[in-house]
Amino acid sequence: MNIEELKQQFVNKYGKGEVSVYFSPGRVNLIGEHTDYNGGFVFPCALTFGTYCLIRKNDKKSFHFASLNVENEADITIDQLTEPVGNEWFNYPLGVIAQFVKKGKTPDIGADLLFWGNVPNGAGLSSSAALEMVTGVAINDIYGYAEERVELVKMGQMAEHEFAGVHCGIMDQFASGMAHKDHALFLNCDTLDYEQVPVKLDGVKIVIGNTNSPHKLDSGMYNKRVAECKAAVKAIQPFKSIKQLGELSWEDFLEVQDKIEDETVRKRARHVISEIKRTRDAVDALKAGKLEKFGQLMNGSHDSLRDDYEVTGNELDTMVEEARKIDGVIGSRMTGGGFGGSTVSLVKDEAVDAFIEQVGRNYEARTGLKPEFYVAEVGEGSHKVC
Repeated sequence: MNIEELKQQFVNKYGKGEVSVYFSPGRVNLIGEHTDYNGGFVFPCALTFGTYCLIRKNDKKSFHFASLNVENEADITIDQLTEPVGNEWFNYPLGVIAQFVKKGKTPDIGADLLFWGNVPNGAGLSSSAALEMVTGVAINDIYGYAEERVELVKMGQMAEHEFAGVHCGIMDQFASGMAHKDHALFLNCDTLDYEQVPVKLDGVKIVIGNTNSPHKLDSGMYNKRVAECKAAVKAIQPFKSIKQLGELSWEDFLEVQDKIEDETVRKRARHVISEIKRTRDAVDALKAGKLEKFGQLMNGSHDSLRDDYEVTGNELDTMVEEARKIDGVIGSRMTGGGFGGSTVSLVKDEAVDAFIEQVGRNYEARTGLKPEFYVAEVGEGSHKVC
């Protein structure tokens, strides 16, 4: 759907008048998984598909939320902006507006909002972060609140925590809000220091494989991993003064791993700390033009997520196994929270068609699920369209 069509949909619903349009992208994380809430490094890039928000102030004391992707709508009065509403999609934008209110920035008048997104839901490409960030950027702009972009990122993360019940790290919102076209973000999730690293993939494409086995971060498994990581920190603290796993080097971990008596908790920590090292090494490899090395580290990332962190599952493992059989695949791994969702693969140009055909056929034969593939372009972060 193009911008003019979206504007017409807005007019059909809310009536004629000026309308502002904003966009925030989904993201794919090239490497660095389940490190963000442990204060480690991640390496995501924005995609060219995402979520649009069309918005206009109204003459009422309420906000109206509607989406072209789902049927249910909501009308929330200004004095109810800080309360979640059941398990509804509009809790994501509502949760962001609540953060403004908590900062003492309560709107004096309401607005009409219409959303449309082309990020596949449940694919692990951060449709929720795109929805949060597009709301934050739009509200910040039309109400003149002048919050810095990094502050909007933090507000998006808090909306996820408080209104969706997912104790996510900050990577998804940061990538959606801060990324630049043709660059990936090398982000320290503890300090929020970041570097925009050019993604130069001469003769190579990023191919995302949607398993169509939707991931469910709010199923409790994600929050369980967060708790296990905290348990690892607690076991290590008598021997090393740390607040989160990201403070440990790989060498530090080898010294203290035996102090973590629970074998499962030790495995979780081993993944996090080895993944942080892999991410650093992968960024160095990309800068040096060593794509084969980058691909090997992607493979190592998936294997660690499968064996030590146990967040992959049959569908993701099957798709990665089939991907690695194809000549021209440099590396392949799960991306996102896991428990379903998507894979990301680096595939040589001449192998892309064969990859999509063969991996798709073999994956469906083994799982009974029909996958979808996207040859990804590295897009721009959140911005006003018009």
